Amino acid sequence: MSQYFEVHPQNPQARLLKQAAAILQAGGIAAIPTDSSYALVCRLDDKAAAENLRRVRQVDDKHHLTLLCRDLSELASYARVDNRQYRLLKLGTPGPYTYILEATKEVPRRLSHPSRRTIGLRVPDHRVTQELLALFGEPLLATTLILPGETEPLNDASEIADRLGKSLQAVVDAGACPMQPTTVIDLSGDEPVLVRQGRGELARLGL
Repeated sequence: MSQYFEVHPQNPQARLLKQAAAILQAGGIAAIPTDSSYALVCRLDDKAAAENLRRVRQVDDKHHLTLLCRDLSELASYARVDNRQYRLLKLGTPGPYTYILEATKEVPRRLSHPSRRTIGLRVPDHRVTQELLALFGEPLLATTLILPGETEPLNDASEIADRLGKSLQAVVDAGACPMQPTTVIDLSGDEPVLVRQGRGELARLGL
């Protein structure tokens, strides 16, 4: 059964987030809130945890997972970013945008696109996510919490615990999320390409 942490959305209790971070450090999977929807997360370099995360979502290894980063400097450790890309990233960070960029060697090869060596990264604008990332000390591997056969992400932490409690090790409840996916922009080519329009407005990026 998963441990359930009820935290304040604007002033989360560090003690509870430290316990959730310890569960992730030990190879657990957690459901956490973000600025777009609830997400499933695990350690980046834990192969077994990543496989368990895919199993819960029932997606194969072709399904792109995303790295949640604290800030732009952390993101730049895992993706190659030139000056043009950096200016665009700065406009939308933190925020509900996922950027597809060329992965660095810091990213395990099994997590990047098999033929293009790209990875999806984002810096969420959510106090609880940010503080959890700060306590954890490295990016988290993430996927939107949409159950197989459903089109909308789960948005109620108690329902997440009821339905997935046996598959997860932690649920962090900070109330409802916007329930709208991130805007996905591919920056790996010569020009930005919109992959999915979501919560993030293109105008904010000057596109």
